[in-house]
This record gives sequence, C-alpha cells and structure tokens, in this order.
Amino acid sequence: MARDPDRRVSRRGLLAMTALAGGAAVATGGAGVAAATRGESARGRGGHRIPFDGRHQAGILAPYAAHGWFAAFDLEPGADAARLRSMLRAWTGAARDLTAGRAPSGDDAMAAGYGPAALTITAGFGASLLRRLRVPVPAALAPLPAFPRDEIDPARSDGDVGVLFTADDAIVVAHALRTLTRLARGTARVRWQMSGFSTTDGVVTGQNATPRNLMGQLDGTGNPRPGDPGFDSKIFVGDTGPAWMRGGTYLVFRRIRMLLDDWDALPRHRQEQVVGRRKDTGAPLSGGTEFTPFDLDRQNPDGSLAIGPGAHVRQASPESNEGATILRKGFSYFDGHRTDGSPDAGLLFMAFQSDPAGGFTRIQQRLALADDLSRYLRHTSSALFAVPRGCDPGDYLGQDLLERL
Repeated sequence: MARDPDRRVSRRGLLAMTALAGGAAVATGGAGVAAATRGESARGRGGHRIPFDGRHQAGILAPYAAHGWFAAFDLEPGADAARLRSMLRAWTGAARDLTAGRAPSGDDAMAAGYGPAALTITAGFGASLLRRLRVPVPAALAPLPAFPRDEIDPARSDGDVGVLFTADDAIVVAHALRTLTRLARGTARVRWQMSGFSTTDGVVTGQNATPRNLMGQLDGTGNPRPGDPGFDSKIFVGDTGPAWMRGGTYLVFRRIRMLLDDWDALPRHRQEQVVGRRKDTGAPLSGGTEFTPFDLDRQNPDGSLAIGPGAHVRQASPESNEGATILRKGFSYFDGHRTDGSPDAGLLFMAFQSDPAGGFTRIQQRLALADDLSRYLRHTSSALFAVPRGCDPGDYLGQDLLERL
C-alpha cells in the first residue's frame, strides 16, 4: 500500500511514545500511567479525519487502515440515470458527514460516540453500469482476461458500482456500509461484500511498521509513492482518457486465497527464496534493509542469483514488466475453513492504475506463469471499476459522468 511520509513518522513516533510510557510506568510503579496513555492513543485514532473532498478520492492515497471492506452494488431493475444521480448525491452527502464524524440525516445511531477513525469511502463504476446508461465503455474497462490457476466465482465478482471503505475501527466501517446500503434502497442492492483487516496503529513493535499478511511476509514495501518519477501518469488518468475520468483511476479488485497449509510446510529459507525477501526484516535477499532497492544481478558465492529467477519480487518488478507499475492496497481476510479443513484465508487485493492492461494484467500474466509464489495462491473473485476523480465541495461522486446524460 502507499505510505504517507507524515503518517509513517506519526506511526513510528507513536511506537516511541509507547515505549517511553511503558518505561515511565515501570519506573513509577504506576499502571494508571500506561492505561491513560492507551486511552489517549485510542481517542486520538478515533478522532483522525481524512477529508472526503479533494482532487482524488481519498481512499486511493490514504495511509494504512486497520479495516478494509469492499462492497459491489447492482442497480435494481427499472432504476434509471435520474435515480442513480439521486443515490450518488445522497451517498456523497453521507460520506462527507461520516468522514467528518457527523451523523448523516436519518442515522440509526449505530456509531454514536465514535469518531471518524480515518474513514474513507471510495466509489467506482463497472462496465455493466456504463452499458446500462448507454455510455461508451473506455477501453481500459475491457474485461480482465482469465489467468492460469484462477478459480473465479462469478457470484462474488464484478458489479455496477464498487465501494471501498477503510477505517481504523470496524464499527465505523460497518456503519458506513449500512448507511450507503440504506440510502441505495430502491435504486441499488448489494451484489457481494467482503471484509478484511490490517495492522492496528501502534501494535507493531521494533523498527518495522509495514503490515504483514497471513503468510507472515511484510506486505506493501515496494509500493510507488506520490512524488516518484511518473507516479501520476501511471496511477491517474490524464487528458487522453474520457473527460469524466480525467484525474480518476482504474481499480482492480481480486480476492486471493492463500494455500496456507502448503505454505506453512515450507522451511523458512525456502519461503524467503519464493518471495525474494527475508521474512523477519523484509530486506531483499540481495542485501540491505527493507527499503533497499533490489539488486537483481547480485549473485551468491556459489554463482546463483541472490534473488532467484522465480522469486516473486523479481517477477513482479517493473524491470521485469516493461515498467508496469500499480499502486496496491491489501487487507487480509480469514473466513473460517473450507470443507476439506484448509483455511479460507488470504488477501483482498486492490490495484490502482491508469491503464489496467498495461498495469495489473501485464504483471499478472507474468506472475501466473513464472512466479514461484503463484503455486500457493488462488484468485477467487475479480472486479474492475472506473474510479472517477475526487469531489470539489458541493459536487457529488460521478457528477462529471452523470450530468452528461
């Protein structure tokens, strides 16, 4: 996931303050000091606000959140552009309230007393919606191809409208989803919904603040960052796209089941070879620390490549994919066990890019065939959405598209 420098400093500062508070509690024998610090920290997280309005929808570049839920909606039979426009206006007003910690009109008080907890609400449109509205479908919204080892469930894929909710509290996220579902009644219904989780701020100890996935690997280290050369052109749509998509992005959603029992049977050194990074520190096997660039030419003393030919980081790197770059977000999920006893667990994977064919599809075609890690993964849900630009105050989500109908 993208990492905001200010957020990263805040997270590390929080770790330092936690350590100092723990030392003070020991020195004074005062358990109350530590308890008060935890309470203040929790209230601080609850009050963290990420503004809804902005050039881009806030969930794209938002820092790590503890909870990420995704819901896809389908329009009801008979729902027309006017009803969709009314729904999106209502959603936008509610999103402004919820992300500011205010109760929307008609609220059921489910989250009374809760702060916004860094809530973001990010919406996109599927090709099926554009066809229904008789709007030309951008080439970038062409269906994703089938990939080797895919086990896609159509009932938990695609959708007319997709919405990503992220926040540092599950009640806040659930409340936001319930609010939008209520406001959609009569116009759209939930097609499918999935919930995931990440690291809660302040939980990770030591130097490393990057979350781990359920394979135990640090997840999101190599993400591009705003300010990197070419970041905007690779992630956001420029002047060559449809007018209503300028400043927007395309979102690929994939539910990826991890074959955790098979993965756990591997010795740690083999897991590290499959990924191309050390499991404890996240450092590349070519040397350095977590954020040291890969040296794909580095050799071991025996002449073998330090980062092997099939290592995930090699196969996923821009150098191996003609410069293809995506901005990824990931939330772990654990939905119990399958009938064979294996965990139904893995990653809710999201990739933002200006061109899915030149981004996610190009990378995934390579990974599916040459990545050693792909043997331990199964993609079970898939969706692609056009995420329009963010809102100016007074605008509503998708206004550039809906006002042209």
